[in-house]
Amino acid sequence: MSEEELPGVLILDVGGTHGVLEDLAALLKKHFHLITMKEFLGNKEEMSKKIQSMFVFECRPTIDRELLESLPNLKVIGNSGVGVDHLDLKMISSFGVKVTNTPHAVADPTADIGMALMLASARRLVEGKV
Repeated sequence: MSEEELPGVLILDVGGTHGVLEDLAALLKKHFHLITMKEFLGNKEEMSKKIQSMFVFECRPTIDRELLESLPNLKVIGNSGVGVDHLDLKMISSFGVKVTNTPHAVADPTADIGMALMLASARRLVEGKV
């Protein structure tokens, strides 16, 4: 499939302070035509028709009524992370849009860090003493 045939996914940006990590963007590009907020805002009329999904990374982009009204073909919002507390699920569902998240994506790294912190504390590694 060419990039134009792929469904459009709205993201804040690639890289930078708040953008999607470049490795993750490469994975998304295999299945979606990436559209950044800058591209969307620069040409709302054309881009709004292409966007069928939105990928929220670190609570960005912010999803409000105005944004949802400007995306008539939006079907799903994918949240990168466990919780969806930052999303107004009732408002989003009123537009017929589904919301999904990745509840198990960080389970192993969180457990690894927890164990490392407990071992460091027990052995006083932070203080540099054994």
